Amino acid sequence: MADSLPTKIQLQVVSADRSLVNETVDEVQIPGSEGYFGVLPGHTPLLALLGAGELWYRQGSEFHYLAMAFGFAEVQPDRVTILAEFAERADEIDLARAEAAKVRAENRLSSVTVDMDAERARLALLKSLIRLQVATRAKIRS
Repeated sequence: MADSLPTKIQLQVVSADRSLVNETVDEVQIPGSEGYFGVLPGHTPLLALLGAGELWYRQGSEFHYLAMAFGFAEVQPDRVTILAEFAERADEIDLARAEAAKVRAENRLSSVTVDMDAERARLALLKSLIRLQVATRAKIRS
């Protein structure tokens, strides 16, 4: 039979304001809302909600990392399309800024006031923690 599985995946990652990735890759790990899941060429089609976390993709032996939160992932046997509310490549993350944002968010959450938006503070903390994780991992691998 001529029906063969694809050997690569076309990965496209788009955030609210820009396209971050449009690459041919060998493997992808995605932060789904129910946990991380991996995608190899030939994966069964699915639509998944994104959680907040680290997306990585592999091209040969080279790994690339992104911080992302919320949105959708569409998986096809030869293509993965990610539409994320927030996404940032590891090399774009400013560690000092992410650390300062983490401290600010922790301080806001530890001193709750009546007019404070606790959910916004929690999201700010979550984003800063993801940024720190992704940037640190990318530096270790370099």
